[in-house]
Amino acid sequence: MPGGVADRAIDAAMEGAVELYLSRAILDEVLGVMSRKFARDAEALSRTALFLASLGEIVTPRRRIDVLSDDPDNRVLECASAAGVDVIVTRDREMLFLGTWEGIEILSLRRFVDRLDQPREVRQARAPYRLRVRKLKPSMERPPVRESR
Repeated sequence: MPGGVADRAIDAAMEGAVELYLSRAILDEVLGVMSRKFARDAEALSRTALFLASLGEIVTPRRRIDVLSDDPDNRVLECASAAGVDVIVTRDREMLFLGTWEGIEILSLRRFVDRLDQPREVRQARAPYRLRVRKLKPSMERPPVRESR
Protein backbone atom coordinates (compact mmCIF):
# COMPACT_ATOMS: atom_id res chain seq x y z
CA MET A 1 0.00 0.00 0.00
CA PRO A 2 1.60 3.32 -1.04
CA GLY A 3 2.40 5.53 1.92
CA GLY A 4 2.45 2.52 4.26
CA VAL A 5 4.99 1.29 6.76
CA ALA A 6 7.18 -0.41 4.15
CA ASP A 7 7.27 2.79 2.09
CA ARG A 8 8.47 4.71 5.16
CA ALA A 9 11.34 2.26 5.64
CA ILE A 10 12.30 2.47 1.96
CA ASP A 11 12.13 6.27 2.12
CA ALA A 12 14.48 6.23 5.13
CA ALA A 13 17.00 4.21 3.14
CA MET A 14 16.61 6.48 0.10
CA GLU A 15 17.10 9.57 2.29
CA GLY A 16 20.24 8.06 3.82
CA ALA A 17 18.78 7.87 7.34
CA VAL A 18 19.53 4.13 7.45
CA GLU A 19 21.76 1.80 5.52
CA LEU A 20 20.47 -1.28 3.75
CA TYR A 21 22.65 -4.37 3.29
CA LEU A 22 21.84 -7.25 0.98
CA SER A 23 23.53 -10.40 -0.19
CA ARG A 24 23.18 -12.29 -3.45
CA ALA A 25 21.17 -14.96 -1.63
CA ILE A 26 18.73 -12.37 -0.28
CA LEU A 27 18.28 -10.77 -3.69
CA ASP A 28 17.67 -14.20 -5.24
CA GLU A 29 15.08 -15.03 -2.58
CA VAL A 30 13.24 -11.69 -2.95
CA LEU A 31 13.10 -12.02 -6.73
CA GLY A 32 12.02 -15.66 -6.52
CA VAL A 33 9.16 -14.80 -4.15
CA MET A 34 8.09 -11.89 -6.35
CA SER A 35 8.06 -14.16 -9.36
CA ARG A 36 6.13 -16.99 -7.68
CA LYS A 37 3.68 -15.11 -5.46
CA PHE A 38 3.11 -11.94 -7.45
CA ALA A 39 3.65 -13.17 -11.01
CA ARG A 40 6.17 -10.47 -11.84
CA ASP A 41 7.70 -10.67 -15.29
CA ALA A 42 11.44 -10.66 -16.01
CA GLU A 43 11.48 -6.92 -16.72
CA ALA A 44 9.83 -6.05 -13.40
CA LEU A 45 12.20 -8.39 -11.57
CA SER A 46 15.18 -6.81 -13.28
CA ARG A 47 14.04 -3.31 -12.29
CA THR A 48 13.53 -4.43 -8.70
CA ALA A 49 16.99 -6.02 -8.56
CA LEU A 50 18.61 -2.87 -9.90
CA PHE A 51 16.64 -0.68 -7.49
CA LEU A 52 17.56 -2.76 -4.44
CA ALA A 53 21.20 -2.99 -5.49
CA SER A 54 21.39 0.79 -5.92
CA LEU A 55 19.60 1.40 -2.62
CA GLY A 56 21.72 -0.93 -0.53
CA GLU A 57 25.17 -2.37 -0.34
CA ILE A 58 25.79 -5.95 -1.44
CA VAL A 59 27.88 -7.92 1.05
CA THR A 60 29.37 -11.38 0.74
CA PRO A 61 28.87 -13.47 3.89
CA ARG A 62 31.93 -15.49 4.89
CA ARG A 63 30.29 -17.95 7.27
CA ARG A 64 27.38 -20.34 7.05
CA ILE A 65 24.68 -20.04 9.75
CA ASP A 66 22.06 -22.63 10.64
CA VAL A 67 19.97 -21.16 13.48
CA LEU A 68 16.47 -20.86 12.01
CA SER A 69 14.27 -23.58 10.52
CA ASP A 70 13.70 -21.66 7.25
CA ASP A 71 16.98 -21.71 5.35
CA PRO A 72 16.50 -18.34 3.56
CA ASP A 73 16.12 -16.70 6.99
CA ASN A 74 19.57 -18.01 7.89
CA ARG A 75 20.89 -16.14 4.83
CA VAL A 76 19.54 -12.93 6.43
CA LEU A 77 21.52 -13.65 9.60
CA GLU A 78 24.63 -14.34 7.51
CA CYS A 79 24.23 -11.03 5.70
CA ALA A 80 23.65 -9.14 8.95
CA SER A 81 26.74 -10.68 10.50
CA ALA A 82 28.91 -9.91 7.46
CA ALA A 83 27.70 -6.31 7.31
CA GLY A 84 28.08 -5.69 11.05
CA VAL A 85 24.57 -4.27 11.31
CA ASP A 86 22.86 -3.10 14.48
CA VAL A 87 19.32 -4.12 13.52
CA ILE A 88 17.55 -6.70 11.37
CA VAL A 89 14.08 -5.62 10.23
CA THR A 90 11.73 -8.48 9.43
CA ARG A 91 8.18 -9.77 9.48
CA ASP A 92 9.35 -13.34 10.09
CA ARG A 93 7.89 -14.62 13.36
CA GLU A 94 10.64 -17.10 14.15
CA MET A 95 13.30 -14.45 13.67
CA LEU A 96 11.32 -11.91 15.72
CA PHE A 97 11.02 -14.51 18.50
CA LEU A 98 14.81 -14.49 18.82
CA GLY A 99 14.66 -10.78 19.77
CA THR A 100 18.41 -10.43 19.35
CA TRP A 101 21.05 -12.57 17.72
CA GLU A 102 24.77 -12.13 18.34
CA GLY A 103 24.09 -8.61 19.64
CA ILE A 104 21.95 -7.64 16.63
CA GLU A 105 18.48 -6.44 17.57
CA ILE A 106 15.64 -7.96 15.54
CA LEU A 107 12.65 -5.66 15.05
CA SER A 108 9.35 -5.80 13.25
CA LEU A 109 8.93 -3.36 10.40
CA ARG A 110 6.33 -1.42 12.43
CA ARG A 111 8.59 -1.09 15.48
CA PHE A 112 11.54 -0.03 13.34
CA VAL A 113 9.52 2.67 11.56
CA ASP A 114 8.07 3.87 14.86
CA ARG A 115 11.63 4.44 16.05
CA LEU A 116 12.50 6.28 12.86
CA ASP A 117 9.56 8.60 13.41
CA GLN A 118 10.67 9.56 16.93
CA PRO A 119 12.49 12.86 17.44
CA ARG A 120 16.22 12.44 16.86
CA GLU A 121 17.13 12.95 20.55
CA VAL A 122 14.73 10.21 21.67
CA ARG A 123 15.79 7.89 18.87
CA GLN A 124 19.46 8.25 19.72
CA ALA A 125 18.86 7.72 23.43
CA ARG A 126 16.85 4.52 22.87
CA ALA A 127 18.18 2.97 19.71
CA PRO A 128 21.08 0.53 20.00
CA TYR A 129 21.78 1.06 16.32
CA ARG A 130 23.54 3.84 14.49
CA LEU A 131 21.67 5.90 11.96
CA ARG A 132 24.38 6.65 9.46
CA VAL A 133 23.97 9.26 6.78
CA ARG A 134 25.30 8.66 3.30
CA LYS A 135 25.00 10.48 0.02
CA LEU A 136 22.44 9.17 -2.42
CA LYS A 137 22.98 8.59 -6.08
CA PRO A 138 21.03 11.25 -8.01
CA SER A 139 19.43 8.64 -10.25
CA MET A 140 17.83 6.67 -7.41
CA GLU A 141 14.14 6.27 -8.03
CA ARG A 142 11.70 3.59 -7.11
CA PRO A 143 10.78 1.29 -9.97
CA PRO A 144 7.19 1.76 -11.15
CA VAL A 145 4.72 -0.57 -9.50
CA ARG A 146 2.30 -2.34 -11.76
CA GLU A 147 -0.96 -3.45 -10.26
CA SER A 148 -1.85 -7.05 -11.04
CA ARG A 149 -5.45 -7.66 -11.96
